[in-house]
Amino acid sequence: MFSFLKKSSPTQRSIEVIYGMIVAQARQPAFYAALQVPDTVSGRFDMVLLHLWMVLRMLRQDQAGEEPAQKLFDRFCTDMDDNLREMGVGDLTVPKRMRKFGEAFYGRSAAYDAALGAGPVELGAALNRNIFNEADAVNAGRLAVYVAETLAQLAQVDRAAFARGAWQFPAVKAEG
Repeated sequence: MFSFLKKSSPTQRSIEVIYGMIVAQARQPAFYAALQVPDTVSGRFDMVLLHLWMVLRMLRQDQAGEEPAQKLFDRFCTDMDDNLREMGVGDLTVPKRMRKFGEAFYGRSAAYDAALGAGPVELGAALNRNIFNEADAVNAGRLAVYVAETLAQLAQVDRAAFARGAWQFPAVKAEG
C-alpha cells in the first residue's frame, strides 16, 4: 500500500525509463497511420512486444545486461498484470492470460530472432505473420526495415548508456 514511499534503486529507475520509452515508441501514430499496423489492442500489444524484443536483444549482448534484461521483462509482466486487473479481469483468469502473454512474447521473440538471422525478407514475413495476420506484406517489409535500422542504431549506443536508458528510439518514417 505504501510502495510509493520506498526509494527505487538506480537500476529500477533505469528500467522504468526504458520501459516507458518502449511503450511510448510502440504508441507512435506513424506505425498505425503510415505503416498500417492494426490500431487494435492486439496491434498495440504486438508493437510493445516488438520493441521489448529489440531492447532485450540489445541488453543481452553482454553478460552485464542479463540482470537489467530480466528486470525489464519483469516490469513488462507487472504492467500486463496491472492492465488486466484494471480492465476487470478476475483473479482466477489473470494467470491464464499472463501465460498467453508469455507464450506470445517467447513465440514472437524466437520467430524474430530466427528471421533476423535469415535476412530481411524473412523478417518481413515473420512480422507479416505476427503483426499483420498475413494481410500486408508490403507494410510488413517496411516495418522490417524499421526494425533493422533500429537495431543497427541501438547497437551503436554505449552499453552502459543503453542500460541507463540514455538513448532514444529512432523516428518512425512516415513513408517507405
